[in-house]
Order: sequence, then structure tokens, then C-alpha cells
Amino acid sequence: MRLHRLDITAFGPFGGSQSVDFDALSAAGLFLLHGPTGAGKTSVLDAVCYALYGAVPGARQSGSGQGMNLRSDHAEPRTRTEVRLDLTVAGRRLEVTRQPPWERPKLRGKGTTVDKAQTWLREYDGAAGAWKDLSRSHQEIGAEFEQLLGMSREQFCQVVLLPQGDFARFLRADAEARGRLLGRLFDTQRFADVEKRLAERRRATEARVREGDAALLADAHRMQQEAGDAMELPELAPGDPGLADAVLEAAAVARVTARERLTVAHCRLAAAESAHAATRRALEDVRELARLQSRFAGARQRAERLQERAGDHHEDRQRMERARKAEAVAPALELREAAEEEHRRAARAEARARGMLPDSHTDAGVGGLSSAARRAAEELGGLDAARRAERRLTGLAEERSALDRQDRADEDVLREAETWLAEWDTTRAALQSRVDSAQEAATRAEQLAVRRDPMRGRLDAARTRDRLAADLEEAQQRADASGQRALDARAHWLDLKEQRLNGIAAELAAHLTDGEPCAVCGATEHPAPARKVAGHVDRETEDRAHRAWQQAETRHTEDDQRLSAVREALAAATAEAGDTPTAQLEEAAAELEREYARARRDASALHAAHEELRRTEQEREQRLTDRQQAAVRAASRLTRRDALEREQAQLEAELTKARGTSGSVAARAAQLERQVTLLTEAADAARTAEDSAQRLKDADARLADVAYRAGFDTPQAAADALLDPAAHRELQHRLDTWQTEEAAVRAVLAEADTAHAAQQPPAEPATAEHAAATAERRLREAASARDAAARCCTELDRLSARATEAVRRLAPLREEYDRVARLAALTAGTSADNERRMRLESYVLAARLEQVAAAATARLQRMSSGRYTLVHSDDRTGRGRSGLGLHVVDAWTGRERDTATLSGGETFFASLALALGLADVVTDEAGGVRLDTLFIDEGFGSLDDQTLDEVLDVLDSLRERDRSVGIVSHVPDLRRRVHAQLEVVKGRSGSALRQRGV
Repeated sequence: MRLHRLDITAFGPFGGSQSVDFDALSAAGLFLLHGPTGAGKTSVLDAVCYALYGAVPGARQSGSGQGMNLRSDHAEPRTRTEVRLDLTVAGRRLEVTRQPPWERPKLRGKGTTVDKAQTWLREYDGAAGAWKDLSRSHQEIGAEFEQLLGMSREQFCQVVLLPQGDFARFLRADAEARGRLLGRLFDTQRFADVEKRLAERRRATEARVREGDAALLADAHRMQQEAGDAMELPELAPGDPGLADAVLEAAAVARVTARERLTVAHCRLAAAESAHAATRRALEDVRELARLQSRFAGARQRAERLQERAGDHHEDRQRMERARKAEAVAPALELREAAEEEHRRAARAEARARGMLPDSHTDAGVGGLSSAARRAAEELGGLDAARRAERRLTGLAEERSALDRQDRADEDVLREAETWLAEWDTTRAALQSRVDSAQEAATRAEQLAVRRDPMRGRLDAARTRDRLAADLEEAQQRADASGQRALDARAHWLDLKEQRLNGIAAELAAHLTDGEPCAVCGATEHPAPARKVAGHVDRETEDRAHRAWQQAETRHTEDDQRLSAVREALAAATAEAGDTPTAQLEEAAAELEREYARARRDASALHAAHEELRRTEQEREQRLTDRQQAAVRAASRLTRRDALEREQAQLEAELTKARGTSGSVAARAAQLERQVTLLTEAADAARTAEDSAQRLKDADARLADVAYRAGFDTPQAAADALLDPAAHRELQHRLDTWQTEEAAVRAVLAEADTAHAAQQPPAEPATAEHAAATAERRLREAASARDAAARCCTELDRLSARATEAVRRLAPLREEYDRVARLAALTAGTSADNERRMRLESYVLAARLEQVAAAATARLQRMSSGRYTLVHSDDRTGRGRSGLGLHVVDAWTGRERDTATLSGGETFFASLALALGLADVVTDEAGGVRLDTLFIDEGFGSLDDQTLDEVLDVLDSLRERDRSVGIVSHVPDLRRRVHAQLEVVKGRSGSALRQRGV
């Protein structure tokens, strides 16, 4: 990648338009970017990063990498912020232009509006000699540059814009911090994902194995419940080896015991069935004897009760005979009663009909009434035409009323339409203003949404910073306390050791035996062996104090490691959050959220405003149409009203003749209809009354004749002998019951078995029932025991088969778990086979760090005149894991030491060499993309003249690879040594750029 030209407008501290000719600066190979503090040296590098990735370096972002905070405060209100970069990458000449969101004054009216961010990408076509457009999509252009460069924004800022401060921290950081930085640069997330995936698979497989063992144990518990004391469960937990074999062995023992119990239950059941059958037969014999004896006694009692009721039975038979004779007279009686009832109804109907007639027709006969009804009907038929005319006249009046209502409705429509249309212009302007306001709010909400996530991230980092600041003090106190305890424990151990050495003679004397040589002097006589004094310290006490010191030392080491981790985390959080107080960030974040909520709330009315404007325009069209149609209807109603008035006059003349003295033709017709109806009903009622009187006379004669032939003196005597259906059924039931009971008694008394049983002694069924109940209870118990034993065998067979199948299914799963567990432990660095406890990701990063150290050493030796060499170390540090150690070898002393022990100047050129080496390795990792332009930011002020010359020689040697290096510094001595310069001049109206020595 080679930069050609950079154009900046209203960006950062640059209020106007500034240009940088990188081709002229790069011709010298080494150029200097300098200026006073705060002039904007770093903003030039920010502009390069923003042009490529649409965001500035992470440490300098404030809210959003492409937000309006990039705009210069010195710029004119109508000058838009813009960055244009011309560069060559991967053999292609490209030009990218970016414009961040811009809050500008409105073209009309007061206030401001926000324009969206704009991005253009063009490519130079050498054959055509012209630029051609490629894309205007912000996301597509960012993805295109990330693919061409092979680096993310973070990698680019670390490789091309070399921040020395980051690498100085890298030299002093521990393995975990180095791992995080290298992981971001070399994208080793896939290896971390492999570790995570293997760990997840191990947990999942282990859970499945435990789940299978738990199911197997559950089946074993169910088998134990079925088998009772015949089965003992193994004392193993899910996941323990040997669980399956132990469960299957216990199940086999339980099945054999259950089958033996089933055989014994079968034998007991056969014996109980035989005893139960014998007692049931004896019980049935006793019950039969008792039944026959009770049957004979009951028959004798029933015979005695029949003899007592013999007189009543004779009277019932005589009464039934008279009722049968009276049944022949019943039809004539019913006929006479029906004729009498009919005659009474007809007489009442005739009286009621004659009472409603006029006095002139009250005494008329049937013929007179019929003649009067015919005359009234003929007069009614002549009024049909008049009634139709009268109905038409009523319809005409209703039609004219409807025309009047339509006139009033159309007048209301015309008046309302005119009123509404008069306010149309004002209404439309108000609705359009609502649409415009909602649209501006939607645009503002999009711009604010871009700034929310970075602000939240910075706020979280600030909170983490505050929390870690408190944790740092606590960790420092804990480390100091544990260090003091370790010193006290060591002093105590040394005191005890000294006391033991002072009394070691007594300890040796305790093992002396007369006649045996002394282990010290060899003498066989021991006249005065030393004796233990009070408070003697033995070896066990000394060892216990030594172990206490070691444990205290271990805790002190752990506390120091935790303190280092807290310091590193605090530095990272401070780098991300800056020095801004958390309360201020919370207030800024809350204000941003409130602005975003207000914008979203105002923007939510956009759709409703559009819809209301559309509905209002539709209503205007409808009201114009209604006004036109109302005018047309009013004209047509005038013609119709004239025709109705002529027809009404004609009909009123006809009806005046037809009404006569009545108020209307309808009233006259109703009067005649009522008269015809009353006369017709009266004639019919009189005719019906005459017919019913004749039928009543005939029924009386027939009834007297039938009663005489049936043997009754009068019809009333026959009526008294009749029985109603209920009484007849009751009497017949008593007669039938008597006959049935008499026959049944004679039959029972004639039975031979019953008579023989009556001569036997009284039966005792209670004793037989007790014996049968006892035998049945024993049979149920035996059957229940047999069924329980059978169920137990069946359930044990089923559960054993299921357990065997479960063991068969679990076998490959156990093998898979063992294999995955070994792999997961190996990649996580916890396996005994992983001697250095190095994780897979750390292993890959260690290889990368080894490459970086080798590439950095080539330059570090030259900068340090061959004194220093960077080497990678994979030794373990403390109790942690190994793989990311970095040491420096000092050729003057021949010793290897940690990079954190370098002085300030040594740290600078070591970090510079490390940065250049990392740039080479990341470039190769990215696919060999050439980086022809590099920038080095600050740090030269800590070097002496000789070291500075050596460092500049190394940088100047980069031209051998056709590279140009830009040094960002305000060190005065560099202005004499580097001739090609880009100066940033600070002024009240903003900063400006000047190129010198090119």
C-alpha cells in the first residue's frame, strides 16, 4: 500500500481545506510530521484511517468513528467536512472520499438539518486514462479495503500507524495481556473456538453419560423396589466406572430369587383353591335347605291371609259383572253428552252473534240475515278502485315529503363542502409541515443511533476503571499482608530450625542402646547421654513450620499475580475510557439516550402524518364530487315535483265522489267490511243452533232404548254401574292378584322337596358362610401373592432388558467421552500430557510471537549496536501457563532478563523494533500485501544523540524494501536530521499544513 495524496476539509483542527502530497514526501524515504502540541499531527493519521475504514483509531474515538464530532469547530457553517485519499493497493490505483454526517443550516427558513454520511470510491483506468466510479455504499467500501489490505482497522492502526506507547506496555505486560493483543492482530479466535467447542462437547458428552447412568440407576432402584430385600444396589454414582456391570449382576440375582418365590406362590394357591371349593359346596347345600324351609313357612302364612279376605273377593266379582253389562250402554251415554254439549255451545254462539247486530236485524231469521250480508258485500266491491286511488294519493304525499328531505340534505352537503374547501390550503400546509418535521426527526434518530454503542462501551469501560481502581488498592493491601505473613512464617521456621539444631544431641541420644556403637563417635558405652529439655523442637514441628512458610509464600505469589492482573486490566480500561469522570460520561450517555428517545418519538409520527395527508387529499376529492352530484340531483327534483302536483289534483277530485259522508274511502270500506262479517257470522250461528237441537233429541231416544235392552230400568242406573278406567283397572287387579296368589300357594304346598325340607331340623347358614369367607380370604391372599410374584418377575425381566440395552447404548458414548475429554484437557492445558500447560490458542500465538521476536531482533541489534536480542520463552511463570514469555538477552553481560527491566530509552527502541517486526509478520500473515508507507508516533525524545542516529539509520534502511517512513514527533533535533518535513501550524482560525524540503 502506497499513499499518494490526502485532501482534508473541515476535519479535526483543520478549519479549511488542506492537502498532503505523499509522493513528494516519500521520495526522500524518511519524512518528519511535526508541530506544536495540539496542532493536529495525529489528526493527519486519523484522516488516513477514517478514509480507509470510516472510523478513526480506537483510542481516539469519541462517541462514533464517523459521527459529527469529526467536524472542525473552526469550519464555516456551510462548509462540509470531507476526507479524500488517493492510494495504490494490491496494484490498483483507488480514490476514496468520505463525508461524515453534517448538521447544516436549512436552505429555507431558520434552524438546522442533518445530511447523511456520504462515501465514494473510484478507480483509475490506465487504459482509458480516466477515473471510473465503483461504489457509494459505506459498508461495501469498508469491506473492500479490509479485503484488499488483509487487515482490520485495529490491525492497520497497529501495523501502519505504529503507536509506541502500546508496544512499551506490550514489553512490560504479562502473558495474558500479550495474548489479548496478539489475538486481535493475528485473529486466533478460531483456535479459541476450537478449545471452546471441545470443552462444550466434553460437557455435553459427560452430561449424556451421567444422564444415561442416572437412567440406569433409576431402573436399578425400580428393580430394587420390585425385588425388595432380594437385591442390593451398588454404592456407585452416575459416571463412576463399573456401574453398569454392578447393576446387571445385581439384577441377575434379583431375577433368580423372584422366580423361586413365584414357584412357592403357585403351590400355596393350588392348596387354597381346593379348600375354597369344598367350603363353597357345603355353603350352597345349607343355603338351599334354609331356602326350602323358609318357602314352605311362607306359603302356609299366605294361605291363611287368603282365607281371611274371601268375603271381599266375592263382592268384587259381583261389581265387575254389573260394570261389564253397563259397558254396552256407554256409547249411547257418550253420544247424548256430546250432543248436549254441542247444543249449548251453538246457543251461546248464536246469542253472542245476534248481540253485535243493529236492532233492525236482531230478530231476523237465517234467510233474512243471509240476504242482508249479500247486499253489503255488493256495495263493498264497488269501492276497490276508490281505495286504490286513496292509497296512491298517500304515496304522492310521502314522495313529495321525501323530495323535501332530499332538498334539505343536499343543501347541507353543499354548505358543508363549501366550508371545508375554503380551509383546504391552510389544512394542507399544516399537514405538510408535520410530515417534514417527522422526516427530520427520523434522520436525526439515525445519526444518534450510530453514536449510542460507542458511548455505552466507553461508559462500561469507565465503570470498570472505577471498580478496578478500588480493587487495585484492595489487591495491594492483600499482597502486602501476604508478603508480611510469608516473612513472619520464614522467620518462625528459621527460629524453630535453630532450636532443633541446638537440641539435636538429645534427639540423637534417644536412639542410643548400651553395647551398640554411637552413630556419631562409634563408642559402645554411653555414660552421659543428652536429655531433652522443656520446649524441645522435634523434626515434625520444624517440618510443619516449613510447610506453613511455603504455603504463605505461595499465597503471596498468587496475590502478586492478582495485583499484576488488576493493574493490567485497569490500564486497559483507562486507555479505553480516558480520564473523563464516570459521572460525566453517564450524564453524556443519558443525554444521548434522551435525545435519541425524543428523535424516535418525533419520528414515529411520520407514517401517521403521511396517512393523514393522504386521507385529507382523498376527502377533498370526495367533497368536490359530492358538491357536483348534489347540484345535479336538485335540478332533477324540480321536474318530478311538478308531475306529482298534477297527479294529486286529479286523484282528489275522484275521491270526493267516492267517500260520501265518511271521512275517507278506507273508512267507508272498513264500515261495510265489518257489516258483512257480522251478518255472515250471525246467519251461520243461527243455522248451527237449529242443527244441534235436532241431534240432541235423537240422542235421548236412542239412549233410553239401549239401557232397557241391557237390563237397566233407567239410563241413570246404567250410568251409575259404569266404572272409570282407573277404578276398572284397580278392581281387575284385585281379582287377578287373588287368583294368582291362590294358585301360587297351592303349587308351593304341593312341592315334594319343600315338604321334605320342612320336616328337617332348622338350617344354620351363618356357620357355613363364616367357613366359606375364611377359605375365600385365604384364596385371595394366595392369588395376590402369586400375582405379585408374577408381576415382580415380569417387571424385573423388563427392567433388566432395558438396563442391558441401556448399557449397550452407553458403551460407544463412554468411549466418545473419554476421547473428547482427553482432547479438551490437552487443548485447554490442563492435561498431564501437556507438560507446559499451554492452551491451543497460546501455542499458536507463541509461534507468532517467536516470528515477531526474530523479525524485531534484526533491527534491535542494529539500534543497540549489537547489544540486545529479543527471544521468545515458553517457560512457565509461577503457577500460570506458559507460551507467551518475552525476554531480552544482553550481550554485555551474557544474561537473559525480562523486557520489563529495560530503561526508558531502551524500552523505546526495543518497542520500535518490536513494532517494525510485528508489521512485517502481520503483513505476511495478511497475504503478502506490501506496506510502502509507515508512520511512527512519538517516543524519540527519550534517546541520546548516538542512539537516535542508530535508530534513524534503521528507519532509513527501510528504503531498501522501497518503503517510506513518517516520523510523528516534536523533537527539535529531528528537524535538522530529517529534511523532508510536513509541518502542522496552529492558529486561531484552525491548523494548516506545510511541506518543506520536497
